[in-house]
Amino acid sequence: MDDLGLNDEIESILYIAREVSVYRIPPLKTNEGHRAGDWGDLAQPLWKGRLRIVEKGEAVAVLFEDSTTGELFAKAPYDAGKPPVEAVLDSSRYFVVRVEDNGRKAYIGMGFAERSDSFDFNVALQDYTKRSRARLNPPSPTTSETPSPHVPVGPKKDYSLKEGQTFSISIPGRSAAEKQSGILDVNLLGGTKTTTASTGSSGGLFPLLPPPPSAPKRR
Repeated sequence: MDDLGLNDEIESILYIAREVSVYRIPPLKTNEGHRAGDWGDLAQPLWKGRLRIVEKGEAVAVLFEDSTTGELFAKAPYDAGKPPVEAVLDSSRYFVVRVEDNGRKAYIGMGFAERSDSFDFNVALQDYTKRSRARLNPPSPTTSETPSPHVPVGPKKDYSLKEGQTFSISIPGRSAAEKQSGILDVNLLGGTKTTTASTGSSGGLFPLLPPPPSAPKRR
């Protein structure tokens, strides 16, 4: 039987610990939180086995299973909005877990042998919580209609020349007289761009370079 009730979904294992210890915990006396030191002799757990965090579709559960047979001991469906796992106040290796069975709920203590195991356990739950919240609150899609903040918003201006309009280009680095004769007028007539240049005494806007000397013919 499928532990998560989703036989047709692909199972992904988010985390696995080869050995964890389970403890019977006393009722919480204060609102401060749980302490592993109140659970009695931690060297005598109620149960030992493996722990897996399993994801199928959008359902995730923390499973306590027999290390040899895989038989289910307890299950804690994981809700990112109301996490069933709570860290204790006096240790980083122990947690309180809310397990469920056919609608009935109970709280058990859980402990890891190594701090590195508890660290990886926390990271796996945090990663899933981030993905779950991102799935429930996806970012708004950006569209091409959104103007760029670096481009001024306003009506577009038409800088094209209309028929009959002209503009002048002054060539720098020339004397005043040469500048007068070296102005290009660009006129747009009948949709055709024509360029004219008034010539000075030199007979043209730019002096022509003499042709290169011809190479001596070989005999």
